[in-house]
Amino acid sequence: MSRENESHLEHFSFDDEIVRKFLLATLIWGGIGMLAGVYIAAELAFWQLNGGVPYITFGRLRPIHTNAVIFAFAGNAIFAAIYYSTQRLCKARLFSNTLSAIHFWGWQLIIAAAAVTLALGITVSKEYAELEWPIDIAIALVWVVFAINFFGTLIKRRERHIYVAIWFYIATILTVAMLHIVNSLALPVSLFKSYPVFAGVQDALVQWWYGHNAVAFFLTTPFLGLMYYFLPKAANRPVFSYRLSIIHFWSLVFIYIWAGPHHLLYTSLPEWAQTMGVIFSVMLLAPSWGGMLNGLLTLRGAWDKLRDDVILKFFVVGITFYGMSTFEGPMLSIHAVNSLSHYTDWTIGHVHSGALGWNGYLIFGMTYWLIPRLWKVEMWSKKLMAAHFWISTIGIILYITSMWTAGVTQGLMWRAFKEDGTLVYGQFIETVTELLPFYHTRLLGGLLYLFGFVLMGVNVYMTLKAAKQSQADLSDPQVSAPPLPKIEKEAEHGETAYANWHHTLEGKPVLFSVLTLIAVLIGGIVEFVPMIAIESNVPSIASVHPYTPLELEGRDIYIREGCYTCHSQMVRPFRDELVRYGEYSKSGEFVYDRPFQFGSKRTGPDLHRLGGKYNHQWHYLHMEDPRSLIPGSIMPAYPWLYTDELDTSLTQGKLNALRTLGAPYSDEGIVRAVDILNAQAEQIVSELQEQGLKTTEAEKVKDKEIVALIAYLQRLGTDISGNKPSSFVTQVVQGGK
Repeated sequence: MSRENESHLEHFSFDDEIVRKFLLATLIWGGIGMLAGVYIAAELAFWQLNGGVPYITFGRLRPIHTNAVIFAFAGNAIFAAIYYSTQRLCKARLFSNTLSAIHFWGWQLIIAAAAVTLALGITVSKEYAELEWPIDIAIALVWVVFAINFFGTLIKRRERHIYVAIWFYIATILTVAMLHIVNSLALPVSLFKSYPVFAGVQDALVQWWYGHNAVAFFLTTPFLGLMYYFLPKAANRPVFSYRLSIIHFWSLVFIYIWAGPHHLLYTSLPEWAQTMGVIFSVMLLAPSWGGMLNGLLTLRGAWDKLRDDVILKFFVVGITFYGMSTFEGPMLSIHAVNSLSHYTDWTIGHVHSGALGWNGYLIFGMTYWLIPRLWKVEMWSKKLMAAHFWISTIGIILYITSMWTAGVTQGLMWRAFKEDGTLVYGQFIETVTELLPFYHTRLLGGLLYLFGFVLMGVNVYMTLKAAKQSQADLSDPQVSAPPLPKIEKEAEHGETAYANWHHTLEGKPVLFSVLTLIAVLIGGIVEFVPMIAIESNVPSIASVHPYTPLELEGRDIYIREGCYTCHSQMVRPFRDELVRYGEYSKSGEFVYDRPFQFGSKRTGPDLHRLGGKYNHQWHYLHMEDPRSLIPGSIMPAYPWLYTDELDTSLTQGKLNALRTLGAPYSDEGIVRAVDILNAQAEQIVSELQEQGLKTTEAEKVKDKEIVALIAYLQRLGTDISGNKPSSFVTQVVQGGK
C-alpha cells in the first residue's frame, strides 16, 4: 500500500475483551441452566427429589431453568456474537467501553436476581416473563444500554453496506424491547409484588404475543444473524443467495409477530384471533425454510470439509434442527394436530428440539470457532470436540423422541372412549404413570446432553490454561480502514453505485430500523388492540365476582409455588374434557384473573372446575401427602404450607391495586379486608373439623397458608354454577357485615 493511500486510513482497535467476558458467562450460566433442567426432569421421574423444601420443588425450579437457558445461556451468547461480528462488519470499535461494561455486569446481576427471586417464589407466573417489576425495569434499562452501544457502533461504521447479520440484530433489539415493555406493564403493590394491567383472556393474548415472539426474536432472529456471519466464516464460503436473504428477513419479521395466538387454540380466546394465529403460523414455514436452505446451501462445495470439521458439524446439525422445529411449529398450530398435542409433552419435545439443537448447537459451533481467535491458541482437544458432538446428538434424539411419544400417548389416552360413552382412562393418574418410562428416557437424554457440555467445559478450561501458559497476546486487535465512503455517481449510467433499492436501504440504517419496527408493529396492533378496545370480545358474566381477600392470598400462594407449571385452568370444548372436568371455560370467567392461569402443560389435571369437587379435608390431605389419596402421584408435598403463617400485611394494598385495575372492591371492603379474610379462614377451619380434622390440628393451621390455598381451590370455576356469591364476596364488594 502506498503512503498516499495509507494516509487516508483510520487506525483503531476492536474490543474483544467484552466478547471474551460474554462468552465465558455463556458457558458458566449454560452449565447452571442445563443442570437445573436435568434436575427438574429427574423430579418428574422421581418425585422424591422435590425434597419437601420449597426452594427445589419442580414449580420453583422450572422457571429458573427456562430463564437461565434462554436469557443467561442464549442471551450471553447473543451478546458475544453481536459484539464480535458487528465490530468487524462495521469496521469500527464498539461505541462505548463504559456502556459495554454496564451491559455485561448489569445483565449478570439481572440473571442472579432472577435466580434468587424465583427460588423464593417471587414470580409473575407468565411464561418466559416471570420476573417481578423491579427486575423488568432493570432489563429494560440494560437493553437500552445495549441498543445505544449497538446503534452507536452502526453510526460510526466504516462500511456503508450493512450485512445481512446486522439486519437480524436490528430486528432483535427493537422487537424484544417492544415485547418486553408491553408484556411487563403492571401495577406494583410492593417491591416484590405486582399485578398485570391486562386480565384473563386479554392477558393471555398479550403474554403469548410476547411468549411466541420471545422465541422468535430472542431465540431465532439473533441466531439467524449468528448463522449468517459465523457459518460462512467457518466454511470459508459466501452466503448462498443475497436475494434469498432479503426475502427471508422481511417475510420472517413481518409474519412471525402474528403467530402468537396459536398457543391459545380451543381456549376462550375469540375464534377470529385464533384463526389469525393459525394462518400466519402456517405461512411461517416458507421464510423459515428459506433461511434454513440459505444456510445449508452456503456449504456447497465444502461438503468434503464437513467430514473432518466438528465446528461445521455443529452448525449443519443446528440449522437442520431449525428446519425441523420450524416445520413442526406450523404443523402444531393446525387445529386438528393442536387438539391432540396441546397441554402434552409433545410441546416439550418441540421446544427442546429447537433449544437443544438449533440454539445449543449454533452456540457450541460459534464458541469452538471463537475461542482460538479470542485467546490466540488452538483448542486443546479436537477429539473432545467430536465426543461432545456425538454424545450431545444422541442425547437430543433420546430427549425429543421420548417427549414426542409421551405427548401422543397422553393425547390419545385423554380422548379415548369406551363403546358405552365413558372414558377408557377415567382417572388422570393413569396417564401419568404410563409416561414414567418416557420421563426416564428424557432424563437419560438430558444427562447425555449435559455430559457433552461438561466435556466442552473441560476442553475450554484446558485451552484457556494453555493460552495463559503461552502468555498469548490478548490485547485488542489493531486494524486500519478508510472512513465511511460517500456514494459516488457511476459515470457510465448516471446512477448511484447502490442502485439496487435494498442496497440503498442498507446504507441507511436509521430508515432500515424504522421500516423493521413498522413491520413488526403491524401484527401486534391488529391482533390485540381489538381485544382491549372492543368490549364485546370479552363478554361479561353477571355471576362472576372478584376474589375474596383469603382467596386472593391463596391464589398468590398457588402462583408462588409454581402450580401453573403442571396444571392448566382452561377446559376446552372437547367431549373428553367436558366428561372429565365439566362445562367448558368462558372468556368472561377470567376478567378478575391477574395474571391469567390458562397454563401450557398438564402434568396434572386441569383445575378450572375444581371448586366443590372435593371437600376441604381432601385438599388438606392432598397437599400434605398427594400419594395418600392418589397412589402413583408424582406431585410434591407442601409441608411448609401447614407451618408458615399467612402474611396479610399486603392484603389491603393488593385489593387497592386490583380496584385501580377494575375490580369492584368497596372502600369498606378494603378497610375490613383482613377481618373478612380471618372470618372466612375460621369458617374453613370449622368445616375442616366437621370433616374429620382434629381440633388441636385445626387450631394450629387456622392462620396458616394452607387455609388460604384451600379457599382459592374451592372457588375455582364456581361462579357460573348459578349459586349466589358467598357472604365474604358480598362484604368485600358491597361493604357491611
